Amino acid sequence: MSRMLIAALSLLAVLLVAPPVLAHATPAPQAASQAQSEVAAVLEGYRAAVEALDGEAAAQFFWPEAQVYEQGGVEGRFADYLAHHLGPELAAFSAFTFEDRRLETTVAGDLAYATETYRYRIVFKDPTRATVERRGVATSVLERRDGRWRIIRYHSSSRAPRPAA
Repeated sequence: MSRMLIAALSLLAVLLVAPPVLAHATPAPQAASQAQSEVAAVLEGYRAAVEALDGEAAAQFFWPEAQVYEQGGVEGRFADYLAHHLGPELAAFSAFTFEDRRLETTVAGDLAYATETYRYRIVFKDPTRATVERRGVATSVLERRDGRWRIIRYHSSSRAPRPAA
């Protein structure tokens, strides 16, 4: 048998066996889409709670042991972050709005990760404080337990927008 014939038969064997094997290894597109929608809903819910200045509502989107990282610092568990950082900030704001939000999600079994980019604007209750406008980025890792998705790791950072050229 010539090498060409052996190579052709080997390729044919791979092509005949691979599709059924890959079909079992890859989740059905509809299932992946549903999981991605559920993950997106968790992240959208978190953003909505922040916009509503409601830290307690925001907490429901995190598992109790979730870790938060922000601006290069380790904030610890979400409950600690809420008590010592986010909660006092939200109490000082009269408005917190997100714009131009872009979200990408990837689901791998019971874990998912997402990246978001956005712009946000913060208005303080104290009229002497300047409004804050930033460009932000966040990476979230979510875990599904008993059919519910929640954030297990959250990292965000931001910077002032660049001036128009």
